[in-house]
Amino acid sequence: MSQIHSTSIELRFSDLDLYNHVNSVVYFTYLETARIKLFKNFFQEMTGKQIFSLVARAECDYKNPILFGDVLIVAVVIARIGTSSFDLEYRLHDGMDKTYATARTTLVCFDNVKKVTVPVPECIRTMA
Repeated sequence: MSQIHSTSIELRFSDLDLYNHVNSVVYFTYLETARIKLFKNFFQEMTGKQIFSLVARAECDYKNPILFGDVLIVAVVIARIGTSSFDLEYRLHDGMDKTYATARTTLVCFDNVKKVTVPVPECIRTMA
């Protein structure tokens, strides 16, 4: 099993919808925040080599509403590694037993200079 990386998320009033809970589309910005932190902390060498990761698929299963004032942590793990793509799995939770949502993104490795997909870099493979 891959190492779990966790990110605390500060909720904003603008994240709420008419029903006074976090709007479903905002969950994807929380996933993005956790993903960016993961890449910043562990995969900076990719950016230096102009290797980007493009989101090819994103899915989210909503379990419990997130209300303003709730504690929100996004845990992310590398769940699958293919030839040129990999999957991240996320758990949005309160730091205890409450799960707000689970999610998964498929990312494709892309050489931004040559404009082609490339194999998953070793720095990602070693984290899985």
